[in-house]
Amino acid sequence: MASAASEQIPPAGRVLVIFPGALGDLVCLGPALRALARRHPGAALELMAREELARFAVDRIGITRIEVAGGDSPPHARTYSRVYSRAYSIDRREVAALFAAHADLTEAAEFFRPFTRIYSFFASDDARFRRALEKAATPGAVSFHAFRPAGAGHVAAGYLGDLGERGAPLDGHIEVLAGDLAEARQALARLGLGGARVVLLFPGSGGAHKNWPADNFATLASALRQPLRALVVLGPAEAAIEPVLIPRLRARGIAWLRDQPLSTVAGLARLAAGFAGNDSGVSHLAAAAGAPGVVLFGPTDPERWRPLGRVKIIRALPLSDLAPAAVAAALKEISQVD
Repeated sequence: MASAASEQIPPAGRVLVIFPGALGDLVCLGPALRALARRHPGAALELMAREELARFAVDRIGITRIEVAGGDSPPHARTYSRVYSRAYSIDRREVAALFAAHADLTEAAEFFRPFTRIYSFFASDDARFRRALEKAATPGAVSFHAFRPAGAGHVAAGYLGDLGERGAPLDGHIEVLAGDLAEARQALARLGLGGARVVLLFPGSGGAHKNWPADNFATLASALRQPLRALVVLGPAEAAIEPVLIPRLRARGIAWLRDQPLSTVAGLARLAAGFAGNDSGVSHLAAAAGAPGVVLFGPTDPERWRPLGRVKIIRALPLSDLAPAAVAAALKEISQVD
């Protein structure tokens, strides 16, 4: 994933953000990452997170892809030719060592000390971890921040407030890369949807209590009328409902995709006419990528967890009381289809 810490980099400093959250959490951290980039102009902003998310964040959510100098010429005369993604898995052994009693922190220091500033949203309430990271890092470089900041209001605003950036823009967008769009177009072409106005449906989430009944998504897909075409996107969050849902989709001739990279999902969202999903990470991703959408909330608080973007929130308690026709009408409205 990332280059070794000892490699030469442009002499503007390195800032590391350590973040343990899932996809939706990371998208909500996006405004804070952009605030940190403004706070440290010219520095390489680097992320340590779950491996897939760390890779995805580079170039998309404020995380830097930097060019590394070759040769021994002075900084102003160097030619930066080799390019590295500056993101790291949070499962590195240097991180594990920070939790161990009487650990040898030599390797951890080699990794963390080159950073001029470290913002850790990870294990901020673990005294052993805090002491070890402070010891491994450059003195005074580390600050600790809550993974889920307390207080009312949107969690993205909470991250900004915790960093002393209250009032900074709640800019939740992600950059969708040319490669993401190419992957998405290829996926649509394979399904015969290359020229369609596609609506993405995300029937899962990180918790079953947040899910609209899966069969309702199948009914919603069937209810969409031309020029809209449904595409159901299935990932790890849908593993438990796939055995029930896929036969229903197949019987109704509804297209679906399974286990796509986050880059492809971002590209699909940018190309889509709209989306509908539960309170889930992929709904955050789709909204951040620019798709208008309808997001269904049950027991969780939309004021705290709504995706940042052009979304319509529908809340129902219980979620099973929400009729597919109501969601279809909201989708038609937000997708601006006559």
